[in-house]
Amino acid sequence: MTVVDERPAPLAGAPRRRPNPVLALLRNSWRQLTSMRTALVLLFLLAVAAIPGSVLPQRGVNPEDVRDFFTAHPDLAPVLDRIGAFEAFGSIWFSAIYVLLFTSLIGCITPRLREHVRALRAKPPVVPKRLNRLPQHTVLTAPEGGAAAIAEALRRRRWRVVVRGDEVSAEKGYLKETGNLLFHTSMVVVLVGVALGSWYGWNGNKLLVAGADNAFCNTQQQYAESKFGPRVGSGDLPDFCLRLDEFQARFLETGQPEFFNATVTEFDKTGRERQQADFSVNSPLRLDGANVYLLGHGYAPVIRYIDRFGRSQTSTVPFLTTGDIGLTSEGLAAFPDANVDPATGGRDPNLQVAFSGLYLPTAPESPPYARSEYPTERNPALNLVAYRGNLGLDAGIPGSIYELDQRQVRAGKLTEVGTKLLKKGETWTLDDGSRVEFLGSEQYITISVRYDPGSTLLLASSVVLLVGLMGSLFGRRRRVFFRLLPAGAVDPTGGSPTAGSSLVEAGGLPRTDHPGFADEFAQLVAAVSGDGRPDERAGAGRDGSDPAGAREGAE
Repeated sequence: MTVVDERPAPLAGAPRRRPNPVLALLRNSWRQLTSMRTALVLLFLLAVAAIPGSVLPQRGVNPEDVRDFFTAHPDLAPVLDRIGAFEAFGSIWFSAIYVLLFTSLIGCITPRLREHVRALRAKPPVVPKRLNRLPQHTVLTAPEGGAAAIAEALRRRRWRVVVRGDEVSAEKGYLKETGNLLFHTSMVVVLVGVALGSWYGWNGNKLLVAGADNAFCNTQQQYAESKFGPRVGSGDLPDFCLRLDEFQARFLETGQPEFFNATVTEFDKTGRERQQADFSVNSPLRLDGANVYLLGHGYAPVIRYIDRFGRSQTSTVPFLTTGDIGLTSEGLAAFPDANVDPATGGRDPNLQVAFSGLYLPTAPESPPYARSEYPTERNPALNLVAYRGNLGLDAGIPGSIYELDQRQVRAGKLTEVGTKLLKKGETWTLDDGSRVEFLGSEQYITISVRYDPGSTLLLASSVVLLVGLMGSLFGRRRRVFFRLLPAGAVDPTGGSPTAGSSLVEAGGLPRTDHPGFADEFAQLVAAVSGDGRPDERAGAGRDGSDPAGAREGAE
């Protein structure tokens, strides 16, 4: 049995073109990437990828916490470090999701924007042939003026209207798609603003003690913590210095803060004063090229130490608050250059002195002296623990300036020599004849100096995003159609013709789910009819009693 191939033979000289598999793969991949579903998935992945940056310490924000994490988790920390968990927002995987989301949103918005512009420029469609198939349908007596009067009534209600002879088409509700596009375009602009802030922004934190000797200049080395964008160098920082002149704070009797205000003097690096300004927690100091934010405040006890040779040293040491409502603070006053023999000029590293202390702005009247009772200085007291020995500072090993290196204590290189509670002006004489005196305290503030070139763009895009979201949620696309029927024409609803008068057949179609469209259509018909009432033979449409309502609506 012979099998005959009945397929038509290809034309001579016309070779069959095979689709390029690489181009097909790229085209399909682009379609998948620019779909709204992919954009939502990438947005979710971006939120998930940001979790490590919120849970784990970050090098750019607090490198000391990262070191503590390595100490506490010696096995887990290197693994997390290899995948960039301690620099989450600059890691390759976070950047990849960020770029893909950016590309997906642009690819998704561009064709929709083109279609929306085309729809805005297009006229409303022609009146359907079978209006009785629309979800809303009725018949009313034609108003005086005919189609022109109907069109005018619609325009007064901000409908886009086109008149084609005895037919009127109107459309409304482009705000929904406009809001959708504004929302998604604003998301792209938000990503651009975040990128600008990440590349060209910088920030640094500084503890600023009151007094002319503690002035701060805007250099990277003077920040306790800093983070600079990859496009920012030390030479790009604006030229300014700050001196804390006064700090005012009010508290309720419960200890809750009521008012903070810092008075500072700004001057340039040559010492020329520019201005004196006040700023508070919710009102930052705005300088040329940076903003200064007030984060908190505390106390810096002033301690004078007179060593065994009579040499006096005075140190104003910021004590960090422990977090309680009374501003109990703890810190360290170190004197590594104490007990230098004046005869030989030699310094014995085993005779260094340090005082670990607890500062109480309002100390209780009786022990234990462990917590302050109120955040202002009503009864200031300084509880000191004296240590003598090798502080370990000469070894060059980095450490905290706010707490004693306990490794030196455990190794026996530092020895505790006594404990004493000092009130303001009191002196404590140690066993070797040296003395320590509590002279009082200065206030300090913690500030954050920031520059974010994308902040204005972020604010504007966020406002537009909310406006677009409201438009997309509350906008409703709908169309209405009117057709004038001549006198004596057959009533489309099945009634008898009305002699001597013309009828208007009306239909309405919501383009999106709109529960209130039936009421809106009824009000619109009442306004168009002239006497405020639709004709008694008006049909109810597909969602009423019209038997034709079960059929598919017509465009």
